[in-house]
Amino acid sequence: MRTGIATVCLAGTLREKMQACAVAGFDGIEIFEQDLVTSPLSPEDVRKLAADLGLNLDLYQPFRDFDSVPEDLLAANLRRADAKFRLMSRLGVDTMLLCSNVGTATIDDDELRAAQLSRLADLAGEHGVKVAYEALAWGKYVNDYEHAHRLVDAVDHPNLGTCLDSFHILSRDWDTAPIEAFNPEKIFFVQVADAPKLSMDVLSWSRHYRVFPGEGQFELAKFMGHVVRAGYTGPVSLEVFNDVFRQSDIERTAVDAMRSLIWLEEQSAAWLEANPASAAGKAAGAPARRRYPMELATLPRVAEPAGFNFAEVRAGDTAGLETLLGQLGFAFNGRHRTKDVQLWTMGQARVIINEEPAAFGTAATAASAGGTTGQQAPAAAPAISAAISAVGFDVDSPVIAAARAQQLKAPAVPRKSQANEEIFQGFAAPDSTEIFLCQGNPDGTAAWTREFGDGLDLPAADRAGNPGAVIDHVNLAQPWQHFDEAVLFYASALALEPQPFAEVASPTGLVRSQVMLTQDRGVRLVLNLAPLIQQEGTTPGAAAGPRSGYQEHIAFAVEDLVATARAARDRGLDFLQIPANYYEDLDARFALEPEFLATLRDLNLLYDRDADGEFLHFYTATVGSVFFEMVERRGAYDGYGAPNAPVRHAVQYDHLHQLARRP
Repeated sequence: MRTGIATVCLAGTLREKMQACAVAGFDGIEIFEQDLVTSPLSPEDVRKLAADLGLNLDLYQPFRDFDSVPEDLLAANLRRADAKFRLMSRLGVDTMLLCSNVGTATIDDDELRAAQLSRLADLAGEHGVKVAYEALAWGKYVNDYEHAHRLVDAVDHPNLGTCLDSFHILSRDWDTAPIEAFNPEKIFFVQVADAPKLSMDVLSWSRHYRVFPGEGQFELAKFMGHVVRAGYTGPVSLEVFNDVFRQSDIERTAVDAMRSLIWLEEQSAAWLEANPASAAGKAAGAPARRRYPMELATLPRVAEPAGFNFAEVRAGDTAGLETLLGQLGFAFNGRHRTKDVQLWTMGQARVIINEEPAAFGTAATAASAGGTTGQQAPAAAPAISAAISAVGFDVDSPVIAAARAQQLKAPAVPRKSQANEEIFQGFAAPDSTEIFLCQGNPDGTAAWTREFGDGLDLPAADRAGNPGAVIDHVNLAQPWQHFDEAVLFYASALALEPQPFAEVASPTGLVRSQVMLTQDRGVRLVLNLAPLIQQEGTTPGAAAGPRSGYQEHIAFAVEDLVATARAARDRGLDFLQIPANYYEDLDARFALEPEFLATLRDLNLLYDRDADGEFLHFYTATVGSVFFEMVERRGAYDGYGAPNAPVRHAVQYDHLHQLARRP
């Protein structure tokens, strides 16, 4: 599949955009007119730069408001088109995008439109270029891609074809199956964009909320499957208007864009395999499976992770974390024999404390369950006092899973290992969290734990009642400009399924929460796009940085939360103090047994219930940017206590501000 991207997708100057596209590995680009108009580069300079970078110049766009107009306006439009065709010749671009008229159209007559499009095609032919006609979803008279294609067929000119844009088609819920019947020689260009399902006018939706494939909710694999079946062989190009993308790092956004097309190519191949022939094709006697002119590459196939292997917290001063884990009932299982890391366990829940402080936001911070790689982060990057730095997942084949992630543009994070030490496959996620792929054992044990020794284990009695403790979920904070990128990354690289996102009220604004999980719920990853809690809202000593001030946590599931909470209180745990008003509201909503309600209140436990079961949980105080949660799931409860989230946010906010005001 030939890949392309419109320059409008990225921030920066035209030169910077072209360079970023080349670095990301695109085959070609669409030149957005405004990028050229505002550039000091001449068309000849742009043409040479593209050649030097190995980029095709696939499309010049957009040409607007041409058809459905009176003759005097048509003459002006043809003069304008003639100038653009001459410009395209200087650029070396052979196709122009023509949008259906939205502003100056006054005559609703298909015969007139066809005649005017024919005159434009004649002019394009004189210049040796082509015109791809696109039905805008908000076009005044032409807003349906089938309508646009009928006009192209009526004109029947070799220099006039159609452009299929997934947003304009899927935002209107048009059926995409008819694409298969199109003459592939008349499909001049294909543009793709994803988007969240929103209730708003389609123009505003298009201009501000498009995202890259895999970051929204459109059925793009199905759309592309029909395009491939039609016999199209041209570029598949991204056209994404997004306010965040155009404010973000250029090269990083370009890599995210390329990852989305790699993902889309694989998903489209999977859709074609699962849907071997359309209804129309079956009726015509088409073979169930066939080869298509466009070849779709696939990635190494991997199963979803079986579970969490470990979570790692990195901190310069580990005393607070050590105290907190001990109070929760975790056992200290020793220090690594060659690296500055500790292992703490409760049942099958494993937490690594990495004692070497490092900056976040760079792939050079490569810690694992065995410690750092020895690579150093840039000196200017600030350290964070405590933050989740790595997560390990149990997978069937770490090598194959790592190869898949690297093909999806994930930077490798190697682990410096000595003799007889586990070799981990690792890569960096967009939020700088390091992901390590582990070969899990059927009994839940991990071979790498043998590298730790000489630990002063806590008495077994201190861990009574918690033999089944596991990591229930990990909540990772996401910088605002990389949230959509993270959703695509975890879905494509780890096969986690994104759930509908939710918004939770907090004292600093709305927190957007996106759950990513496996089908069996063995892995639950929660991505939070939260307002920054800066300065007096952060724990004293926490430095500013890409993730500073974001609260994130690790949740552990136990079999008896009440017993766990009582034991933790006896060890001196500082619980998050829940206000009395919460328990009054809880009683009003659920009519709980008075004794049970009193227990919840006494232990600062939170509670939720739905038709499938019950959920009990409590939170610890925050160390740096990290806190812990203990949970108990009863029945088939599958949520996270969402009604309690605003309470947690408010109490944490107040607690952190009180700490910051202490002399």
